[in-house]
Amino acid sequence: MATVNKNLSDYDKNTIPNAKDFRFGIVVSEWNDNITEGLYKGAFETLIENGVSEENILRWNVPGSYELIFGAKKMQQYNVDAVIAIGSVIQGETKHFDFVCEAVSQGIKDLNVIHDVPVIFCVLTDMNMQQGIERSGGIHGNKGTEAAVAAIKMAALNNL
Repeated sequence: MATVNKNLSDYDKNTIPNAKDFRFGIVVSEWNDNITEGLYKGAFETLIENGVSEENILRWNVPGSYELIFGAKKMQQYNVDAVIAIGSVIQGETKHFDFVCEAVSQGIKDLNVIHDVPVIFCVLTDMNMQQGIERSGGIHGNKGTEAAVAAIKMAALNNL
């Protein structure tokens, strides 16, 4: 497990570019909202801690992780410097998990290839609910924090 010895919320603030002039879009899946709200909180707080003003953070909700692709595509059109796609897919008893995870990862990859606004993949694909809890503000920190750091770095890269 990649996060077993890593806290996702640990980062060196000195390595983060100045983000005060950037605008960010965050698209949040409503499915597994006990997980996605924690991820959103981590992302939002990290953006604020790194100089982004609240009015420069735009949030949209979508029904599930599958819909993140369309939501992120539309968000790219709203004069943002980066988009964070937040979702949670928990393994069940059917292959649905595999189809959703594959589609979402490929869809977000495609948005990064086709368009000029980076989309950050903050979709937890966990085997059980406990893993999601541990990575959305629990013992392993918050993947939302990590996604916000990535969004700031990619926005800075895109604005060179």
